[in-house]
Amino acid sequence: MNLRFLSTLGLALVTSISFAQQKPAAKGAKAHAAKTALTTTAGGTKLVEKVTKQPGQLVIPYEKYVLPNGLTLIVSEDHSDPLVHVDVTYHVGSAREEIGKSGFAHFFEHMMFQGSDHVGDQMHFKLVTAAGGTLNGTTNTDRTNYFETLPSNQLETGLWLEADRMGFLLDAVSQKKFEIQRSTVKNERGQRVDNAPYGRSGEIISQALYPYGHPYSWSTIGSLEDLDRSNVDDLKNFFLRWYGPNNATLTVGGDVQPAQVVKLVEKYFGSIKRGPAVAKTVVATPKLATDRYVSYQDNVRFPMLQVVYPTVPHGHADELPLDALADIIGGGKNSLIYKNMVKNQKAVQAQVYQQNSELGGQFTFVALPFPGKGLDSLENIVRSTMAEFEKRGVTDEDLQRFKAQTRAQTVNGLASVSGKVSQLAANQTFFNNPNYLTVETKELNALTKADVQRAYDKYLKGQHAVILSVVPKTGGVAPAKADNFTLDKSGYKPGKDEYAGLKYVKATDNFDRSKQPAAGANPVVKVPALYQETLPNGLKVIGTQNTEIPAVTMRLTIRGGHRLEQTMPGKAGIAQLTASLLNEGSEKYTGEQMSAALDKLGSRISVGADDNETIVSVQSLTANLPATLALLEQRLLHPRFDAQDFARLKKQQLELIGNFATQPAVIADLTYNKLVYGTSNIAGTAVAGTTASVSSLTLEDVKEFYSKNYAPNVSYLVVVGDVDQKALTPQLGFLKSWAKKDVTIPADVAGVQPDKTTVYFVNKPGAAQSEIRVGYLTDMKYDATGPYYRAYLANYLLGGAFNSRINLNLRENKGYTYGARSGYTGTQYAGPFTAQAGVRADATAASVKEFMSEITNYSNGISDEELAFLQSSVGQVDALRYETSQQKAGFLARLVEYNLEPSYVQQQSDILKALKKEDVQASAKKYLPADKMYIVVVGDNKQLPAIQALGYPVVELDVDGKPVAAAPAQAAAPTDEKMKVKTEDGGKMKVKTKKEKGK
Repeated sequence: MNLRFLSTLGLALVTSISFAQQKPAAKGAKAHAAKTALTTTAGGTKLVEKVTKQPGQLVIPYEKYVLPNGLTLIVSEDHSDPLVHVDVTYHVGSAREEIGKSGFAHFFEHMMFQGSDHVGDQMHFKLVTAAGGTLNGTTNTDRTNYFETLPSNQLETGLWLEADRMGFLLDAVSQKKFEIQRSTVKNERGQRVDNAPYGRSGEIISQALYPYGHPYSWSTIGSLEDLDRSNVDDLKNFFLRWYGPNNATLTVGGDVQPAQVVKLVEKYFGSIKRGPAVAKTVVATPKLATDRYVSYQDNVRFPMLQVVYPTVPHGHADELPLDALADIIGGGKNSLIYKNMVKNQKAVQAQVYQQNSELGGQFTFVALPFPGKGLDSLENIVRSTMAEFEKRGVTDEDLQRFKAQTRAQTVNGLASVSGKVSQLAANQTFFNNPNYLTVETKELNALTKADVQRAYDKYLKGQHAVILSVVPKTGGVAPAKADNFTLDKSGYKPGKDEYAGLKYVKATDNFDRSKQPAAGANPVVKVPALYQETLPNGLKVIGTQNTEIPAVTMRLTIRGGHRLEQTMPGKAGIAQLTASLLNEGSEKYTGEQMSAALDKLGSRISVGADDNETIVSVQSLTANLPATLALLEQRLLHPRFDAQDFARLKKQQLELIGNFATQPAVIADLTYNKLVYGTSNIAGTAVAGTTASVSSLTLEDVKEFYSKNYAPNVSYLVVVGDVDQKALTPQLGFLKSWAKKDVTIPADVAGVQPDKTTVYFVNKPGAAQSEIRVGYLTDMKYDATGPYYRAYLANYLLGGAFNSRINLNLRENKGYTYGARSGYTGTQYAGPFTAQAGVRADATAASVKEFMSEITNYSNGISDEELAFLQSSVGQVDALRYETSQQKAGFLARLVEYNLEPSYVQQQSDILKALKKEDVQASAKKYLPADKMYIVVVGDNKQLPAIQALGYPVVELDVDGKPVAAAPAQAAAPTDEKMKVKTEDGGKMKVKTKKEKGK
């Protein structure tokens, strides 16, 4: 599938629990396996296949086993990093549900984290996190998977945990847990569907595209009505029917020995009883007799059009040709849709993508018009673009670009053990063939222009589609055409009862499962070996060689970014607009030519402005690095600054700013920033700027900003990948000619401290959830071993981990939210402490109360158990920290940005080991002034009386952060004349909330 969404406005065009899935191998594909005599262990486990990497192949080596109870085990030995990834994939998703009981697969995913016979309530997350690992689970239409990434000495713990919930879950499922997780799932739906722009589009299309009762005719997350009518027994039956070992694949990859893994898997999984047999689902491909028009109203600024054609399931011979077709028609700057909609400013955003699932596929056109453009006109453009393709056909260059990009994506997908394991698991699950990469390579190499043309002729030309119109609730925009589709239930016939006669039979063992396995010795973690140099023009270069995959990651950081606008009154947003223009053409290439040149190499060069810097990101296959750097030279040092590009990008940026008012989370972030930083600090303004500031910008302003502020002496380059310093240095010659400039990075402006904790409420009528932000501006900049690092450690227990006090309270105990967290943000500038969550609307006031209670009580101190958890969790996480090129690049960038020595990692370890409860308490008392914080709430004003009853002063603001005239004057909005906090620098929460910076 091809899912290259544009991110011009940062909008989620389609919201789904499981939008992207792994592509399985074609049926009948043979593994490239070394000849191995099939063996059987004493426990009855059979080795059925062993794949080794052959010269010149891109292969994930593995051994495949089958246990007597039907469990498939795949082991991939990879000693490149001292970590292990454990994945259990069950071949059940929402497609196994039935009418009236949607959402069970996803609901059950949540229940699988609520404890089992030998693992206590909420302990799965705690034990994995305490081991220095990460974990999660995901559900889509066709499978559910659970996974942990752990230091390699914790392998046995990971297997013990997964086995316990596979074989010993149901007696631990209580009514209370059921109700809490049902509330959590409802919150998730509220956050991802009901409260998200275009959030319902996916389920509306599914209802129209597939016949009533088809397994894909409902959404993975399910409906609120179905969740409300479900009960504990329904959920238990779902587990008994689908969660047997014979319907599961256990995949283990990383720093392991296969023989050891087999032995442990036999111990923990071998006695679990086989479940009922699972037959393959067979359904007919939807055939539309006419175009189906559907529409709905949403709280959006931009209307949206989607045109969706039914296509093929995974593994079909036409899947890859359809991927290529989507790329040609609407996959980038050289696509027809870009030319016909975006380039000529008919649409703010437009894309074509193709997705395939086990039982079917969809080919989708999606576009958001500029205000004043009708959806009917966009549909006409879609139709005319298809007609244009029929005349134009497929070119050699089209195919070359698609193949190069796909090859590069395949290579980059192997950068982590989790990425490798996920591919093995998915392809075993769907096609009983983990060795998909070899199959994909052959199919890609064999792809022809005729294949792509055939796919168009068969699935799009003359075929009918579902046409969805999403129109703003404010009115003024009509659907593309009047709705003509009515759900027809007459042909539906219920399937057989899958749940009759199910019994829960526990395994019997000759060992004590209640004892958590002891961990082996902590693995030795090596900080990457690095090289550094400073060029004569002041550019710092730092790098490390990593030969794991034939690719190179580069990141050029140019200090300043949004902060430079502090000394440019009325020019907010110019850093972002300048970066956007650099992503277009150069002196030598138009934007389309630059994009084509990069696509042919499978490379990427992107420029983006952030709070404190502009970052140029480069990704290239090693073989194509010289050609990629030649394009970098053009993009960085010889920008085109085309007037038409400027006009289009400026218009898009203005629409982005206008769209902020439709998104509660963005409103909350912007309001919070304005309060924390005040109006005279640029950090209180969005990186995108304001409507007034961006409207005033000219192309000459952009040229001047680039000329004055893009300089090597305020920049540093990080290089990670399959290239050594000796080979790299000559290729960076063009950077030596980059002229040094006198650039002044502005000092911070003092922020604004509240006199007392006050609630600032922004009304968002009809909001399904409320967004909450709580915090204040600290006086801490980032440091690696000082107060900031110690505050990071202290906050870990309050709101920095899944098992933190805030999240356990609001999510796991109360069911108010899908997730709540807190953290400190600091860079070269001081930043705020922020606690935040999106919460159920009717729990808004209660959530504010719980936030403040947790923050206030944290100063009372922590327990011995909490301290041990903190030290264990943070102390063992190093094994996961330097795995991928992106992780290594982040580590190296931190060394340069903050003038650190690599030994700071050991210093942090020493601080952690010596940490005392009193240290955490002291940090909390100093940096959590619960009586002087801002509380921002964005939600429906029906919640206002309950908030006022909490006893805090309440100020009502509009979406621009200005006091509402009719609001009671209990407290005034802060001004810069109020008490200020002195800082050298400052940091701020972005419109898209940043993760805290610390480790």
